[in-house]
Amino acid sequence: MSYKDPIRSDDPDAIEKLTGKLTACKERQEWMKEVNAYYRKHGTIRGMPRMTEQMAEKLEAEMKIVTWDPMPYPRFQLTNNNAEIHRLEKRIDELSKAQTLGFEGWEFDGGKAVANTEKSRLQLFFDEKPDESKRTMLKRYGFRWTPTEGAWQRLLNDNAIYACDRIDFLRPTDGQRPTQLQPKVPRSAEQER
Repeated sequence: MSYKDPIRSDDPDAIEKLTGKLTACKERQEWMKEVNAYYRKHGTIRGMPRMTEQMAEKLEAEMKIVTWDPMPYPRFQLTNNNAEIHRLEKRIDELSKAQTLGFEGWEFDGGKAVANTEKSRLQLFFDEKPDESKRTMLKRYGFRWTPTEGAWQRLLNDNAIYACDRIDFLRPTDGQRPTQLQPKVPRSAEQER
């Protein structure tokens, strides 16, 4: 797997792969800061420990291109890498929460909602094909028809459950909201309603 390959949320090893990518980004951030500090102190990157001659030549050539921030690693590279670190941490947190939280499914008039944690999908199974207006509403809230599963589905996360709250025909038969059936609902969602 390459550093830039996408990692799908439904991949069983997604958290492990994201953690590896996060570690690589953090190591890169420390390396870039270390190189820039050495450059500020010595005015050159040649002679820096772990810096090969080829790496030094490449960085010096790139420094000539980015004239507005003459550092081996300009600020925008540090900022972008730091943003990637934060994005990966958030994604790992969301995937971990989805796995450990234990989303629950429910029955609604004319079908049922299944929280398929194995495939990381919220799946909607209907007794009959939904009419055009219902299909339009499902699409509007991010659900897509999957013939192989025979279900309307989307990624299983808090947003999927909140979307179901807004679709009246998916309301559980007991009259509650889908968010009320889930093991843990953030306070902001409760206050919104």
